[in-house]
Amino acid sequence: MDQQTLIRNYFAFFKKKGHALIESASLIPLNDPSVLFNTAGMQPLVPYLLGQKHPSGRRLVNVQKCLRMVDFESIGDDTHNTFFQMLGNWSLGNYFKKEAIEWSFEFLTKNLNIPLSLLAFTVYEGDAQIPRDDQSFKLWKLQGVSVKRIAYVGQDNFWSAGETGPCGPSTEIFYWTGNKTAPELFDSEDPRWIEIWNNVFMVYDRKPAGKLEPLTQKNVDTGMGVERTIAAISGKSSAYETTLFQPLIKKIEEISTARYGSKKREMRIIADHLRAAVFILGDQNWVVPSNLDRGYVLRRLIRRAVRFGRMIGIKDFFTSEIAQIAIKEYGQDYPELAENTYRILSELKQEEERFARTLENGLKEFNKMAAQAEVISGKEAFLLFQSYGFPLEMTQELALEQGITVDEVVFKEEFAQHQGLSRTATAGKFKGGLADNSPIVTRMHTATHLLNEALRRVISTEIKQRGSNITAERLRFDFSFHRKLTSEEIKKVETEVNQIVKQGLEVRREEMSKDEALQIGAQMEFGAKYPERVSVYFVGNYSKEFCGGPHVKNTKEIGRFRIVKEESSSAGVRRIKAVVGER
Repeated sequence: MDQQTLIRNYFAFFKKKGHALIESASLIPLNDPSVLFNTAGMQPLVPYLLGQKHPSGRRLVNVQKCLRMVDFESIGDDTHNTFFQMLGNWSLGNYFKKEAIEWSFEFLTKNLNIPLSLLAFTVYEGDAQIPRDDQSFKLWKLQGVSVKRIAYVGQDNFWSAGETGPCGPSTEIFYWTGNKTAPELFDSEDPRWIEIWNNVFMVYDRKPAGKLEPLTQKNVDTGMGVERTIAAISGKSSAYETTLFQPLIKKIEEISTARYGSKKREMRIIADHLRAAVFILGDQNWVVPSNLDRGYVLRRLIRRAVRFGRMIGIKDFFTSEIAQIAIKEYGQDYPELAENTYRILSELKQEEERFARTLENGLKEFNKMAAQAEVISGKEAFLLFQSYGFPLEMTQELALEQGITVDEVVFKEEFAQHQGLSRTATAGKFKGGLADNSPIVTRMHTATHLLNEALRRVISTEIKQRGSNITAERLRFDFSFHRKLTSEEIKKVETEVNQIVKQGLEVRREEMSKDEALQIGAQMEFGAKYPERVSVYFVGNYSKEFCGGPHVKNTKEIGRFRIVKEESSSAGVRRIKAVVGER
């Protein structure tokens, strides 16, 4: 079974169970400052897990584009990928454990025809706060599962996507990948058992101090990894051996002097990283390679792929050749890749050319450093970064190959001092909570709607939103416009917003079809994808906008609005940063 067949079967199965199909959200979240990329299917749905009504109903199904860097050092093994696809079926305060367990079992054993003899299951063993999940244990037994194939597990079976937000105990499904017959007794520590499905029972909201509070509704959040499932039903131990990656790997073999059997890790890394880069560049909220945040992650992926390409004998520019294969293989399920082919290929080529100009000289400089000491100093590592474009992780990999270390602490001090870069992106870690629904962020969110409308009324009706990012410290709003705003224009926009705030207009939410929303003139973000039924927020008769919330109930709750900066974001796009003060 190939990817398209699996995804379509999954959708069809859960549609029969009353689920509405929703599109994958962007890989790059605009209104969640806690993460650089969507790392799980639940992240775009956080407001609805917290109790907000979803326009498509209480049962949903989708496949979500995801990207994680926390397992970056494991890329190249049998089970980890930087970019991956997560199938999910969702209950927003509707069905719960019984249906989730029965349906996941039915889909795997009846629809995919996976023998029960190759499956095993884990449930949460409980802790001082949360009771042991005996109900899930009993539900698996009712499906005919032997008690020897069900294991109680600790923290691995309590799932959340961040340090705050919706969370809860889970039950996981594992598939046997060993060459021999699966053992009768399930050992959850045996690496030959690979997790392919996770049913999370989200009943808690973790607060910043770590306290767990009950959610207003019981949710089901499931995740079924496309890559791992394809490997399982294809009888392969790794997705890299399936149709998901083999076309990419065969192209890498063709243009290199090596064979996959002897350079397996190197070719897997190249295929993985360039596939991820294609999806980042092809996304509706795409970024370009840079030394900051998401752009830094993208740069790191491309340059690491290029370095491994050189290691296996690829001498010419090659990233765009691999990218074309990825676009062809994935373009049917993700049409944005085909639509943005030119951008993907041109950005890859430019970054590869930039890196090629300094790679050889940088390697020579590194070898000089490595020959003279057992530790690459932080200043030396920063020199390699600043002068030759070597990300810290590349220097660390090179050092590891030579049996020496890198002074990471001093490097980061130099890095922050000279570049002011995000430590999160530097470390390749994605800590923090999920979308913040605190009172201050809620006020900022509604203020953003007023700013959007005020810009259109004061400056130009042609202005369109091009993105936003909201934290507890400030709101950031990007919009299409061809020039810098004057001081007088900024003041007029600010005054307009504050006048609406003082009027105390009611903020209300209505559900309607996307066509109806467009007909009434509701504003939408340029380039964003919306489902057939949408939420529209109205601020009195002043503004109406496609949005998922959260919002205040009355504009007086916002407080004083103040623009602190107006600047260029990119060609033809301006950026405003603003704050709200005392009410």
